[in-house]
Amino acid sequence: MTAPFPAASLAPEAQLPVILALPKGRILGECAPVLERAGIRPAADYADENSGRLRFPTDDPALDIVRVRPFDVAPFVAFGAAHIGICGADVLMEFDYPEIYAPLDLGIGRCRVSVAEPAASVGADDPATWSRVRVATKYPNIARRHYAARGVQAEVVHLNGAMELAPGLGLSRLIVDLVQTGSTLRANGLQETEVIAHVTSRLIVNRTALKTQPEAVGAWIARFRGAQLAPGAA
Repeated sequence: MTAPFPAASLAPEAQLPVILALPKGRILGECAPVLERAGIRPAADYADENSGRLRFPTDDPALDIVRVRPFDVAPFVAFGAAHIGICGADVLMEFDYPEIYAPLDLGIGRCRVSVAEPAASVGADDPATWSRVRVATKYPNIARRHYAARGVQAEVVHLNGAMELAPGLGLSRLIVDLVQTGSTLRANGLQETEVIAHVTSRLIVNRTALKTQPEAVGAWIARFRGAQLAPGAA
């Protein structure tokens, strides 16, 4: 049974619901036990990605959930459409929104942002000699920063998917992508050659919302923090 938590609600006339943005896809399933430990019980269909509905009530009138693409959680929170969210550290690294405060590492969604290249070309030359490299990625800022730190100019081909095809079709020499098991890389003849960053999902908060609604937003942060200390937490 979920442990009781202090109420996060304010009087309906004083406060509109806090909006929690959750990412579609793989991480959504990993969010479920975190929500349960935090005492959050969403509408039953919130995880049904065949549902056309994107906003869902919870059993607490002070909290609603919106389900958006993983890359969209951060802008929803940064621009105030949502007050809090669950977001991969890769997205925070890529966009670096100053409006976002990330107080908690939830320990879910473990993966890594990595460099990969065709297995047949690994070790063919020394990357330390490069002055320029073409990279296919959905993380142009991460890729550019990574190579700029080595004095290499990254010519970025910005793709939103199917990065693994790019080297074999001559679109790029390397890719920078999110890797969990590496099976997709191997299936496409690629080899992971470098880990840029290890990634987990974070609780993120809109800084303005925390200042203007400190009781309501702060109470939800406290509930997620309590969930991290509950039995079964990562």
